[in-house]
Amino acid sequence: MVVLFDRFNLPDDIYEVVFATKQQVIVAKLLVDMIKEKGGEINKTEMSLFATYLHDGEIVTENLQEEPYRGKKVKISYNKRQFYDRILTPMKSMGIVDYDLYKKTYSLSEKFNKEFIRMGLMWLKEFRREPYKLMKKLQS
Repeated sequence: MVVLFDRFNLPDDIYEVVFATKQQVIVAKLLVDMIKEKGGEINKTEMSLFATYLHDGEIVTENLQEEPYRGKKVKISYNKRQFYDRILTPMKSMGIVDYDLYKKTYSLSEKFNKEFIRMGLMWLKEFRREPYKLMKKLQS
């Protein structure tokens, strides 16, 4: 996944930096909130149930801060396959969500933050590097 941002127009919400659509932002927030409610870790069955409930449109929330949903009960529906492809897999690859292969559990992770710090350090290394000696060949 590629994260593109404009530092002069950076949104206040990290989800809007990471995800392309409002619907993806809403679903990602719901997933993170559900994991937090379960103590920061859920198993594969709970993740599958969440994805199924989303697919069937059985999740209802009143906690959305986005307009025009603020203060209203909203039924959320999202395709199960697209949930795994566009929400969960990118969150795992970026380090927002971690999957423990042995315990078969998903948990929230700080790896996302650490990777951005590492990228900043990579830029500082490049910024301070001496320029390559470029050779010009002039043809007459």
